[in-house]
Formats: sequence, C-alpha cells, structure tokens
Amino acid sequence: MKARIFALMVIVAMLFSAFGFDNARAGAYATQFTTSVTYMNVGTATTTTLKLYFYATPDDTTPTSHTLAPLAVNAAGSVFMGNLDDLIVADGFQGSAYLESDQMMQVTLVQIPQNSTDVKNRALSNGFITGGPTALIATVLKNTFDYNTIFSVQNADTVLNNVTIDFVNTSAAIVHSITTPIAPGAAYYVDMGLLGALATFNGSVVISAERADTTAGKVVASSMELGLTGTGVYSFEGVEAGASQLFMPSALCAKYNARSSYAVQHTSLPTATSVTVTYTMDTGTFSQTLPIGPGAKASFIACNAAPTGSIGAAVVTSTATPVVAIGKVYGGGFSTAFMGVSMGSEVMGLPYVRWATDANYNAGLGQRTFITIQNVGAPLVETQEVDIMYYDYAGTLVGTHTYIVPAGGLATGAKFNSNASLAGLTEFGYYGSIYGGAAIISGPAGSELAAVARVQTYVVATGLFVGEDFNSQPIR
Repeated sequence: MKARIFALMVIVAMLFSAFGFDNARAGAYATQFTTSVTYMNVGTATTTTLKLYFYATPDDTTPTSHTLAPLAVNAAGSVFMGNLDDLIVADGFQGSAYLESDQMMQVTLVQIPQNSTDVKNRALSNGFITGGPTALIATVLKNTFDYNTIFSVQNADTVLNNVTIDFVNTSAAIVHSITTPIAPGAAYYVDMGLLGALATFNGSVVISAERADTTAGKVVASSMELGLTGTGVYSFEGVEAGASQLFMPSALCAKYNARSSYAVQHTSLPTATSVTVTYTMDTGTFSQTLPIGPGAKASFIACNAAPTGSIGAAVVTSTATPVVAIGKVYGGGFSTAFMGVSMGSEVMGLPYVRWATDANYNAGLGQRTFITIQNVGAPLVETQEVDIMYYDYAGTLVGTHTYIVPAGGLATGAKFNSNASLAGLTEFGYYGSIYGGAAIISGPAGSELAAVARVQTYVVATGLFVGEDFNSQPIR
C-alpha cells in the first residue's frame, strides 16, 4: 500500500509581488522563496517507494516526478527544489506536490528566502495525509497590519473538484467569493496583493469543494503572510474543522522582547459564539473573553490579559460552536505562526530539527530548534517520563532528553521545553553537505501531548533572532 502526503506552497524562485522592488533590500512580500521539502520515515521499515510528484497549474493532469533515495526508519531527509532538474521543476514554479511512499511519512515544508539581505526567516508548514470537503484559513490579510497573504488550495481527491472560496470579514460578512475547478493533486493560488476585488481585507477564508456529481470533494490549504515593508514571514495550514477547545503550547507577553496573539476563526456561519482564552503563565492564570460572529475572526493579545515579562501556554474555549485558532509571536525580530490543537498524541514527530554549534549559531550560519511540549490530556503524575529522541539523517538515535514529571505533576494545559543540548548534543542536523535531523516525542501510555517547534536564526546585523514555528504531527 502506498501512502500520499499532500504538500502546498511548493515554490522555486517565485517572485510573489508584482511590484518592482530591489529584492536585495525589500520586504518579505517582494522576496523570492524556494522550497525545501523535509521528510521523515515514521513507518516500520526502510522505504522501497519514495517519490515526489509536482503539479505546476490548477488544471495540470500530468505531473512531473522525482525519485528519492531509500529512507531508513526514523531517518530524516530533505530535497531543495532549486537543485532539481529544470525538466522536473523550472525556475518560477509555483504549484503543489505530493509525496508517495510505501511507509508512513511526515513532511514539513521550509520556504527559504533567496537573494535578500534583510529577510532571514524561513516559513514552515506541514503536509497533509488527506483532505476534506472544507478547509478553513483563520486569518487572511490584504494591506492590513503591513502584511499580505498568499494562500493555496490543493485538490486532495482523485477527481476534479469545483472549489468555492469565501472571504469573510471581521463583521461576519462574505465580501467576495471565487469559484474555480482544480484538477486532482493540483493547486490554486490566491495572492491577496493581486486580488483586485478587495482594496483591503482583514478576515478569514472558508473553502468548500465538491465533485461534478455534487458529492463532497477533498481539499487542503496552506497560507503565508508576508510583510509589505517589514521582513516578517510565516506560514500555517488550513484545517478541515474546528473544536470547542483548542490548546496553544506557547504564550508570551514581552518575554524575550516577543509577544503572542491568537487569531480565532468561528467555523459556524449561522450562529455566533463567545470565546475565552485562558493563559497559564509563570506569573499566574489570566483570561480574556470576546464575542465572535458567524464565520468571523477575533484577535486575542496575550498582553491584554497577562502581565509584562510572563511566559506560558493557553487554552481557547468556545461556548457555542467550534473555532479554529492560529498562534502568532511577534516583536524582537520574531514572526511565527502555529496551529491550535484539539487533541494530542502519545507519540509525535518533528521532521525538521536543527542545532548549530555555538560558533555557527552566533555567526548566523546555522539554526537552532526549541521545542515546547504541552499536556493536552489528563494530568501526568510525578515521576512519569516523556522522552524526546533525536534521530540523524540515517535514522540513528544520537541523543535523548528524558523529562521527568516533577512533584505535583504536569497539569492539563501545562508545558515544558526541550532542545538538542538537553540531549547532550552540541550539533545536530548538520553533517557536512548532508542536512537531516528529526525528533520523536514519546509520552507515557495513554497520554495526550502536543508540541510546537520554533526554529531560530541569529541575525548578526541586527543582533536579533528570527524564528518560525511548526506543529508536531501524531505517530499512530
């Protein structure tokens, strides 16, 4: 049996903006990005089939392909799109892909800025095992907060899907709609900067798909938000459905010069709801409540509830109908995004983990990954253990950080941190010309954990860190 992982925002040297900026000194929206596909074998044997298929346009029915080398169990690899033959993906490619394998895989896409002296952040998003009849993007911007959004919708079905994209503003009104056919595996891109129907926009998007016979289709979606004049860029996934309770593993109020905010999208079109965000910080517990109209979004800012200098985690709760939440961190050079999660897993994977040496990190020549792990299930009792295992490109276990639950236990919603140095490693993921490193998080039997990985780079010119987040993926 062959498994597929759908991947959007697959880009090779794509100039997002129509504006004629000098790319070397421009904001993120005018910067070129090339995708690196990072992947991890979470199956039970070395792969015998491992292949990428690429679709260039929404009506593309004949993908090109690239065969990858066999990958051992727990091994992680990567392929940089810019290094592939032009007959597979040409310069200017902006499309989609899926990864086919005989083993279960996890995929994280890394958007690498090209030829920019200012934009250093690498946007991160995960691939999808399957799609659904709807996809929700919690926050979409045009000329708002100095950001533009570019999002893509991929057909994860086996037949053509007719896709409707509704743009819902913060007042819960549908202000624009797009209907378009998308071939199986292919993707449709929306660049808000080029969408003439809307001069500005601050809201969310609801995507629905159906087959020609009007039965439910299957789509997935991913989004990037890019600074117009600033250098911030981050990415996140769309989701099929919301939940009445969502866990946010990271919350900051002016900690490390960074602040958290949450964009919460209401998934119901006919009814309103009330949403409360409860922050569990090192300084105490705080909350804020806002109403959200049908299909609309609201923004929750941690510093509106928690005191300056605090750090912790949060829980989003809706009283009436399900919601979707995106966590963002900004300030101090950071521009990150991650998904709120409704349930956890006993075992999770992170396909893209790096830990540069002190010398390389401080010189801005390598990245470091910091992992936040939140308990989203029943409390863990003291002396229970969570293992964070670090595997190299060959699938070799090179270090383990064992977290022992302290006295008093680990409450529902509480968190702890890990990184490769806590596993005794001074360098991880860098092996000469080979790049590859992943982590597997394993909790006690029956536990439910969720994790967010923040991949940071030190920018020597500014003395600040840039970083982007991505969510762990369950291994079942």
